[in-house]
Amino acid sequence: MDRTQRKSIQRTRRHRRVRKKIVGVPDRPRLCVFRSAKHMYVQAVDDTQGKTLAAASTLKIGKVAADKKLGRKSAAAREVGKILAETLKEKGITKVRFDRGGYQYHGRVAALADGARSAGLEF
Repeated sequence: MDRTQRKSIQRTRRHRRVRKKIVGVPDRPRLCVFRSAKHMYVQAVDDTQGKTLAAASTLKIGKVAADKKLGRKSAAAREVGKILAETLKEKGITKVRFDRGGYQYHGRVAALADGARSAGLEF
Protein backbone atom coordinates (compact mmCIF):
# COMPACT_ATOMS: atom_id res chain seq x y z
CA MET A 1 0.00 0.00 0.00
CA ASP A 2 1.53 3.30 -1.02
CA ARG A 3 1.23 6.65 0.72
CA THR A 4 -1.72 8.02 -1.27
CA GLN A 5 -3.82 4.90 -0.73
CA ARG A 6 -3.09 4.97 2.99
CA LYS A 7 -4.03 8.66 3.25
CA SER A 8 -7.26 8.04 1.36
CA ILE A 9 -8.21 5.16 3.65
CA GLN A 10 -7.43 7.23 6.74
CA ARG A 11 -9.59 10.12 5.48
CA THR A 12 -12.45 7.73 4.77
CA ARG A 13 -12.22 6.37 8.31
CA ARG A 14 -12.25 9.87 9.78
CA HIS A 15 -15.21 10.79 7.60
CA ARG A 16 -17.18 7.74 8.76
CA ARG A 17 -16.42 8.62 12.38
CA VAL A 18 -17.68 12.19 11.88
CA ARG A 19 -20.78 11.02 9.99
CA LYS A 20 -21.87 8.85 12.92
CA LYS A 21 -22.55 12.04 14.87
CA ILE A 22 -23.73 14.50 12.20
CA VAL A 23 -27.16 14.13 10.56
CA GLY A 24 -28.75 16.79 8.41
CA VAL A 25 -32.44 17.58 8.91
CA PRO A 26 -34.63 19.89 6.78
CA ASP A 27 -34.29 22.95 9.04
CA ARG A 28 -30.58 22.30 9.74
CA PRO A 29 -28.96 20.48 6.79
CA ARG A 30 -25.50 18.95 6.74
CA LEU A 31 -22.93 21.08 4.92
CA CYS A 32 -20.56 18.49 3.45
CA VAL A 33 -17.21 19.35 1.92
CA PHE A 34 -15.11 17.57 -0.67
CA ARG A 35 -11.65 18.83 -1.46
CA SER A 36 -9.69 17.73 -4.51
CA ALA A 37 -6.26 18.86 -5.59
CA LYS A 38 -7.63 21.72 -7.69
CA HIS A 39 -11.21 22.35 -6.59
CA MET A 40 -13.58 22.55 -3.62
CA TYR A 41 -17.11 21.19 -3.65
CA VAL A 42 -19.72 21.82 -0.97
CA GLN A 43 -23.37 20.87 -0.68
CA ALA A 44 -26.18 21.15 1.83
CA VAL A 45 -27.88 17.79 2.33
CA ASP A 46 -31.12 16.83 4.06
CA ASP A 47 -30.33 13.29 5.22
CA THR A 48 -33.89 12.45 6.23
CA GLN A 49 -35.09 12.70 2.62
CA GLY A 50 -31.71 12.07 1.01
CA LYS A 51 -31.84 15.27 -1.03
CA THR A 52 -29.30 17.93 -1.85
CA LEU A 53 -30.77 21.35 -1.06
CA ALA A 54 -27.98 23.46 -2.55
CA ALA A 55 -24.50 22.99 -3.96
CA ALA A 56 -21.54 25.11 -5.00
CA SER A 57 -18.02 24.52 -6.22
CA THR A 58 -14.99 26.32 -7.55
CA LEU A 59 -15.92 24.97 -10.97
CA LYS A 60 -19.14 27.00 -10.88
CA ILE A 61 -17.40 30.19 -9.83
CA GLY A 62 -14.92 30.16 -12.69
CA LYS A 63 -16.29 33.42 -14.07
CA VAL A 64 -16.46 35.03 -10.64
CA ALA A 65 -12.90 33.98 -9.92
CA ALA A 66 -11.70 35.45 -13.21
CA ASP A 67 -13.51 38.72 -12.47
CA LYS A 68 -12.16 39.03 -8.93
CA LYS A 69 -8.70 37.65 -9.77
CA LEU A 70 -8.96 34.88 -7.18
CA GLY A 71 -5.67 33.16 -7.76
CA ARG A 72 -5.30 31.35 -4.47
CA LYS A 73 -7.28 28.25 -3.65
CA SER A 74 -8.22 29.54 -0.19
CA ALA A 75 -9.72 32.70 -1.63
CA ALA A 76 -11.74 30.65 -4.10
CA ALA A 77 -12.94 28.36 -1.29
CA ARG A 78 -14.03 31.39 0.73
CA GLU A 79 -16.04 32.59 -2.27
CA VAL A 80 -17.68 29.16 -2.63
CA GLY A 81 -18.77 29.34 1.02
CA LYS A 82 -20.32 32.76 0.46
CA ILE A 83 -22.17 31.61 -2.65
CA LEU A 84 -23.61 28.55 -0.89
CA ALA A 85 -24.65 30.63 2.12
CA GLU A 86 -26.49 33.10 -0.11
CA THR A 87 -28.28 30.24 -1.90
CA LEU A 88 -29.37 28.73 1.42
CA LYS A 89 -30.50 32.08 2.79
CA GLU A 90 -32.76 32.48 -0.26
CA LYS A 91 -34.34 29.15 0.70
CA GLY A 92 -34.82 30.29 4.30
CA ILE A 93 -32.05 28.22 5.89
CA THR A 94 -29.71 29.99 8.29
CA LYS A 95 -28.35 27.13 10.43
CA VAL A 96 -26.34 24.15 9.20
CA ARG A 97 -24.19 21.34 10.56
CA PHE A 98 -20.65 21.40 9.20
CA ASP A 99 -19.29 18.09 7.90
CA ARG A 100 -15.62 18.59 7.08
CA GLY A 101 -15.50 15.25 5.28
CA GLY A 102 -12.59 13.83 7.22
CA TYR A 103 -10.33 16.72 6.22
CA GLN A 104 -8.41 18.73 8.78
CA TYR A 105 -10.18 21.99 9.70
CA HIS A 106 -7.36 24.04 8.24
CA GLY A 107 -6.53 25.93 5.06
CA ARG A 108 -9.19 25.65 2.35
CA VAL A 109 -11.73 23.88 4.55
CA ALA A 110 -11.49 26.60 7.21
CA ALA A 111 -11.63 29.31 4.52
CA LEU A 112 -14.82 27.81 3.13
CA ALA A 113 -16.36 27.76 6.61
CA ASP A 114 -15.31 31.38 7.23
CA GLY A 115 -16.87 32.44 3.93
CA ALA A 116 -20.15 30.75 4.82
CA ARG A 117 -20.14 32.31 8.28
CA SER A 118 -19.41 35.78 6.91
CA ALA A 119 -22.42 35.46 4.59
CA GLY A 120 -24.70 34.67 7.53
CA LEU A 121 -24.77 30.91 8.12
CA GLU A 122 -24.57 29.63 11.68
CA PHE A 123 -22.77 26.42 12.67
